[in-house]
Amino acid sequence: MTNPRHPQDEYRRHGWWRDETFLDDLRKAVRAQPGKRAVVARNVGRDTTRVLDYAELSLLTERCAGALIDLGVAPGDVVAVQLRNRWELAPLVLGCMRAGARLCPLVPEYRRRELEHMLRLTEARVFITMREWDSVPLGEIGVSLTESLPALEHVLVADVAPGDEPPTGSLEFEPHIFATPWEERHRPDGRGLGPDDPCLVLFTSGTTGEPKGAVHSQNTLYAAIRGEAEVFGLGADLVMSVASIYTHYSGLVQGMLMPLMLGGTMAFLDDLTGPDYLDLIERHGVTFLYSTPTYLLDLLDAQRTRARAAGGLRHVVTGSAPVAPHLVAEIKKAFGVRVFALWGMTENGPVTMTRPDEPEDWAASSDGRPIDGMEVRIDPLPGRSDGAGRLWVRGATQCLGYYQRDELYAAVLDEDGWFDTGDLARPDGRGGIRLVGRAKDLVMRHGFPVPVTEVEAVLARHPKVREVAVIGIPDVNADEMVCAVVTPATEPPTLSELRGYLNEAEMMEWFWPERLEMVDAMPKTITGKIRKVELQQRYAGT
Repeated sequence: MTNPRHPQDEYRRHGWWRDETFLDDLRKAVRAQPGKRAVVARNVGRDTTRVLDYAELSLLTERCAGALIDLGVAPGDVVAVQLRNRWELAPLVLGCMRAGARLCPLVPEYRRRELEHMLRLTEARVFITMREWDSVPLGEIGVSLTESLPALEHVLVADVAPGDEPPTGSLEFEPHIFATPWEERHRPDGRGLGPDDPCLVLFTSGTTGEPKGAVHSQNTLYAAIRGEAEVFGLGADLVMSVASIYTHYSGLVQGMLMPLMLGGTMAFLDDLTGPDYLDLIERHGVTFLYSTPTYLLDLLDAQRTRARAAGGLRHVVTGSAPVAPHLVAEIKKAFGVRVFALWGMTENGPVTMTRPDEPEDWAASSDGRPIDGMEVRIDPLPGRSDGAGRLWVRGATQCLGYYQRDELYAAVLDEDGWFDTGDLARPDGRGGIRLVGRAKDLVMRHGFPVPVTEVEAVLARHPKVREVAVIGIPDVNADEMVCAVVTPATEPPTLSELRGYLNEAEMMEWFWPERLEMVDAMPKTITGKIRKVELQQRYAGT
């Protein structure tokens, strides 16, 4: 599968794509520094930390590849992996590439409905999952799906307690893959994926509609990694950590493949609690942290309770939601580093980001400029004096398409290869963009589009607000009623207080919320984006 609108020769000429692979990066690291830390993975429940050097990572990559070949995986087959953040993910990702298989990472929160849809669509031949997650018997679900999915031949189950047996019809993951020297039985020579071959099927987070499988090659991933590394001047001293699920884009690509490509270290843990993450940062010298704004708030709370040293930390980058000004200031105070904003999608990874040469608080006002190899375009909306409109992107990080859904992907591309993101943005005044909402989340009031993201950004500064989402509710007397849904930080704010706060910010009264709802926690996608459709359904008609 290739995207004919990817001008490959041009991308290679500029250095955005290459003729090498991530397996080549691994081989280089083994030759240059076989004993250097490649992986640091903390298991909080077992109170253990597994460290792999580059030589061990290479050996285990070969072992995983041999194990997959023994299971009958052929070049081009899909291997689906649903695991928590654990060290086995690193050799699994690379082992799939070595065996010529396409990896389909699945987040632990997926249940039968999502799993059946995704495994059926990809025709996955092997499914690696956990015995259970959040009391849901994922292993038993996986075995049961073999009855309705003819392509699914093998289910491997992790986290089987000592002395127990895996669900009938499955194999136990850890001993089957790692206890046998498969590399001595099966040599995957000649099977490895090339830089332009489809290697990854990543399902979109599903804020709207049915999740779609975005297909990436190693080169679309390389272009994103290269662009981000160039912005921040990253090198072999990188100790990278992503406070997110490692079976999604951020964790897999930024968290694992970026440090691998640079010869650095990937550091992650399986329980994303604030105190444990601060311990990881302190003990293992994390230099680069990527996180959602919501999780950064958890880290701040933990740091206030008991401060940890974070002397090695140089960059904190955040995305998936707007960055509040107070968050920028508090991260600087607590950790001594500035916050950078990043915007991207499963379809294209990090596309824009704020830069070190911009004002220190710029992340609260902008989502940044495009990385090298990417372009952005805004088609202004009528009635918007700020130039806001629909956001389009194109370039070297863009995915190859949607798996088995060519017609859906074609529908979001124009004839010049521009991809319709579904987001609304305005120019930030410095050559970058500022997201103002999603087109499908557009709220119209008196014929004017409400700048949802900007209203949320102002309300997020209110001392009684921890998180806020602005949605439109159908109203018989107008286009839509503006509703603010708030998770309170302390005592709940009143609607009058919030409206007064917007008044002090000199925001047009038509944009003020006319309704206020309180929630203990926002419904979110696995990447931390608020599910506004769910909120709209919850409050429409009430």
